[in-house]
Amino acid sequence: MISTAFRIGGDLNVRRLGFGAMHLPTEAGPARETSVAVARRAVELGVTLIDTAYMYGGGTNEELLAEALHPYPDGVLITTKVGIARSGPSGEWKLDGRPAVLRDQVEQALRRLRVERIELLQLHRIDPETPLADQVGTLQDLRAEGKIGRIGLSEVTVDELNQAREIVDIASVQNRYNLLAREHEPVLAACETAGIAFLPWRPVAWGESGARAEVAAVAAEVDATPTQVALAWLLGHSPVILPIPGTSRIHHLEENLAAERLHLPRAHRDRLDRLAEPA
Repeated sequence: MISTAFRIGGDLNVRRLGFGAMHLPTEAGPARETSVAVARRAVELGVTLIDTAYMYGGGTNEELLAEALHPYPDGVLITTKVGIARSGPSGEWKLDGRPAVLRDQVEQALRRLRVERIELLQLHRIDPETPLADQVGTLQDLRAEGKIGRIGLSEVTVDELNQAREIVDIASVQNRYNLLAREHEPVLAACETAGIAFLPWRPVAWGESGARAEVAAVAAEVDATPTQVALAWLLGHSPVILPIPGTSRIHHLEENLAAERLHLPRAHRDRLDRLAEPA
């Protein structure tokens, strides 16, 4: 029996199949109204883990979620990310893990999300120009101040994860990972060993035509959609995987969440296991 729940950091209980808010339009008008409806429908359907980031619209995605869901229902976790800023020569997005930048982004996220503490705050990327100890050390200080509950990382190697864990407890890792792209399998294995939540971004992706055809064939045989097959495979692949598929449409949201009820027989899993692209 595949568990549908996970305790992030050992104590924060969430439904494993969450929602990624990145694709929600935030501009005023009908599109924003639909985005608000999608976020609310996700919570109505039992989603408790919603992922956003400062980079998603420079904070407008965080504001949208607050508009849609605040005051947040009990058990709903909004996790956001910091560490990327418009600090390049022409105002382009650039990795920026300087302590002052991280601290300011956390303070602004608290304001936009209308909370006093962010229960899970993730470093969007490790800035190679700033010592790792300074980056996670700043988040550790913010946790000590009560502004962060738990700390996560994104797009890290096993070595980077280990280095960070020597400084502070890491509750989550968010790396690109899906049925066809499994180059971070060693990171997933490290998370399993340590009981760290693994949030795969881009949890649904399709490769060359042969892979697409095989996924479609499995979907037809189990009476599901290819997207549901991809999500069900993730849920069964590791107990620490917490997929966060995103969409801007309610019917896609409902389709995604239905994947939790999909049973993939062992023979079908074996076929899907063989589809991974070379690392």
